[in-house]
This record gives sequence, structure tokens and C-alpha cells, in this order.
Amino acid sequence: MAGKYILSHRVTRHTNPEMALRNKVFFLFCLIKISILTAAISLNGCAKRKQAETSPQMDAKPPFWVRVLLLDDVNNIRLKLNCSWSISRPGLQKVHFRQPAESFKITIQSGDMTIGELNCDDSEISIEPDSPYIFNINGSDYRGNLRLITNPDGNSFDAVNYVPLEPYLAGVISAEMPSYWEPAALEAQAIASRTYCLFIKRRFGVNRHWDVKKTESHQVYRGLAAESGQIWKVVNKTAGKVLMCHLEDGSSDIFPAYYSSSCGGHTEDSRNVFGGAAYSPLRGVYCPYCEQTAKSLSLLWPEVTFDGNDISERLIQRYPVLKQLEKIVDIVPVRQSEYHLRKENSQPDIVRLTQIKLAGSNGKFDFVRAEDFCRTIDPEGRRIKSAVFKIKKTNDSWVFYDGRGWGHSVGMCQCGAQAMARMEGKTAEQILLFYYPDSFIECIY
Repeated sequence: MAGKYILSHRVTRHTNPEMALRNKVFFLFCLIKISILTAAISLNGCAKRKQAETSPQMDAKPPFWVRVLLLDDVNNIRLKLNCSWSISRPGLQKVHFRQPAESFKITIQSGDMTIGELNCDDSEISIEPDSPYIFNINGSDYRGNLRLITNPDGNSFDAVNYVPLEPYLAGVISAEMPSYWEPAALEAQAIASRTYCLFIKRRFGVNRHWDVKKTESHQVYRGLAAESGQIWKVVNKTAGKVLMCHLEDGSSDIFPAYYSSSCGGHTEDSRNVFGGAAYSPLRGVYCPYCEQTAKSLSLLWPEVTFDGNDISERLIQRYPVLKQLEKIVDIVPVRQSEYHLRKENSQPDIVRLTQIKLAGSNGKFDFVRAEDFCRTIDPEGRRIKSAVFKIKKTNDSWVFYDGRGWGHSVGMCQCGAQAMARMEGKTAEQILLFYYPDSFIECIY
């Protein structure tokens, strides 16, 4: 009321017609601004609600569902469902609950799982929300269903998200690439991620109760938290599209479409990093693009130091066969890939280590792939960002310096893809065929 009184007082107080008109215009401007702000708030609310619309592809066939390992070896979780839902157990009739479920705890002990007030001794339990097919586990929202699988010890379980392929990708793309990047780069990411997921699912999923992890071990997956209107537009535009290549027997199939943040100037042949079969699209290619968009600390990362004893302990813990060395006292690069980016340079511009010799205190030695060496010492890859570095020993520590690039550098260079889209206007297909030579795109549904 005070605001209205003052405004009214100001309008009527001045007898100058010009001043009165200015006050009226100012008042109208305020009303318009408030209306615009209210509309913006309303639209933002709609955008948030849009994420909670019914999950698509819930009727997809089994080959196009993904089993994402959300949590492993846990003994309790907290679950919430904002819709009606069901519990399914092997050999028993499904139990349906019409009312949403407020946050409740699920625990396990001696093979008995307690879901709220319900006790179950089944080794596998499926929790299936109805439309919009969304559940919340430990504060994070995911689409699809949730399966809880008891581990052999009977005192822990794995939480696996069963989700259709396209909603899965909606939770991956902006977790792997900034959502504000060029649409063509995001579309290339979607197609690469879809291909990679299907390959890993088919190659490794048959031997376990999950297909991929939600971490960088495979692809980062954040569920609804990673979704947006822009990301869903990308997912829908590329729906069903995957990368294919011709195999030696004349047939064609998908391949592991690896990608990394910044290759530093040249991507790497997959056999030098991961071993395994040779895929023509996964040979290294010259990349003049990522230096245009990569952040300075991603392209050329700073010197880092690790304690020698810590390196030895981590390697031996990860690879028990190295116990025969007793203690690792020397680290020697023995294989590497060399790339000349500029003809005038006599020395290679990029030297990427591919194999490392480890010498023990007892005179014995063994070998590890350079990528495995890096990820063992620095699992998150935040300090030793790639296998392009030089190494030297200082007292009881090892110094890694002259580092270049971020990631394993196999397949698509994400910063390079952004530069191709933004600087040169390349399409998603052009980006993919550049980084995966001899590949082609097909729509599988």
C-alpha cells in the first residue's frame, strides 16, 4: 500500500503536464517489466516441468534398453517416487502401489532386503514407476526402472538403472560436452555416444548384470540433471543414428566410437591405447582444430609431481603381477607414437607414450600400457591428463612435464569437433567422418 500511495502522490503532486506524462510512462514501463519478468519465471517453470514429461521409448525392444550401474556394493539407498509404482520379484506377481512414495530407505542384511516396511529375500528386485517413469535415488532423478541386485556376500547390492537408449543419451550428452556448444558438435557427440554405448553393451554386457557405468569409465551419465530442451532436440534429431564401418570379412557393424576432450593436435590409433581389434575408423588423424577452442590448461597442462612410493603402491595394487618387482624404482618409456605437425620441425611435435617399462628393486621388470599407467596413478585424469608427457626422477619423486592434450585421444576430439562446427560450419556428419575415417552413418530404428 505504501508503494501505491507514493506513486499516486507523485503522479498527482506535479501540476506540470510534461512531468505527469513522464510519471505515467515510467509507471507503464514498470508494469511491462514486471510482466516480462513474470512471463520469464513462468517459462522457466515450464522448462523445468518439461523435463518431467513422460519418458519416451518405454516400449523399446530389449536391444535398445541400457543397464546403467548407478551404485555398486552399497548396503542402503534412499528412494522416492512421485507417481504410482510397482515392485516385481522373480516368480511372484507384481505388487502395484497406487500412491506416490515419499522418501524411504532400502537396506540389506544377510541376504534380506528391506524396502520401507516390506521384507524381501529375493536376489533381484525391480522397482518400476508408472508415467512419467521417473524415480529419485539418493537425491538424483533418473528415467526408466530401477533394479536392485544382491551381491554374493548378501550384505550389499548393486543399483542398476534400466533405461531406454534415447533417454539415457539425454542424460549423457551435456555431461560429456557443454550444452551451449554448437548444435553440430552436440549432434556428433550424440551419435558417437549412442554407438559407443551399443558396442559396449553388446561386447561386455552379456557377461554381467549391467552394461555401462555412469562414470568416466564409460560415459558420464547424470540422468535428468543433465537434460534440457536443447539436449532433447539433439537427441530427437539424431535418434537411432549410429556409426558403422566395414570389417575384414566384408560385413559392416558398429565399432567402439571412443572420444576424448582434446587430442592436442593428433588423435591416436586405438590399438596403441586399448589394444584389441583394429578398426579402420580408429586410426590416428591430424587435428588442427582443438587448439582453437581448448582451454590453455587442457591443451598444455602444467608440471605435476607424484611420490615414488605412492606410484609403486598404486601400480602393484592395481596389477598384482607386479608384486614380483617388490618395489618399482624406475619408469622407462619404451614405445611411443611420434607426430610432426609442422614440416619445418625436425623433431616431432607430439610424442605420445604407448608402453612403459617398470623396473623393480630386485632387478626384475615388466611392462604396462601407458594409458593404464596414467589412469592407475591418477584415476580421474585431472593431473596427468594424457599420455603425452616427459618424465624425470627427482629424489624420491617422479615429475611429469611438457604435458599436452586431455584424454586418451582415440576417436573424436571434442574440442576439435566444436572448432569444426563453430569456425568452419561443419555438420555433424562431416565432423564424424573426419575423426572416424572410413566410417558411415546408419539409422537402426
